[in-house]
Amino acid sequence: MSYLPNTLNSFWLWREVSSKLGVSNPLYKYWKETPNLKLNNKYIFVEKNKLPSKYEYIEPILTDLSGHLPIKFASDRLHVNEHIFSYEKMKLYKEFEYKFVEDVKFVNIKKFFRENGISVHKNSIIQLGKIKDLDISHSATFYNLKNDYGIVVYG
Repeated sequence: MSYLPNTLNSFWLWREVSSKLGVSNPLYKYWKETPNLKLNNKYIFVEKNKLPSKYEYIEPILTDLSGHLPIKFASDRLHVNEHIFSYEKMKLYKEFEYKFVEDVKFVNIKKFFRENGISVHKNSIIQLGKIKDLDISHSATFYNLKNDYGIVVYG
């Protein structure tokens, strides 16, 4: 369990950037002035407003991912099976907002936390699950969600 970062507020999905520019996949590695981020050894992101000047024109048409995380990464950080974000038949599926960018599905965790009044600090550890499966200690904050689910925030 770990803190859910808002790191994608400042990044573009590399797959979308490379697709719209028509450039090869590993090109970002040669952009020394453009920081990149890799999540789950699968998703690569490049920092906003740091693309080489030759490619800056593409930024206005890229998808803003503020508050969103790839569903696999979000499920790892919340310690739930990613099916909760994958199938409409899952009880909490409709509680989240989703975006698809270049066949990658993102979930808006920030909006979900804000709408449910869930406070998460930088060093917090988070667990989402069925209430009966959660480990609720006296030092944790428990948030009851609908359909017998809850979130526990430690720290």
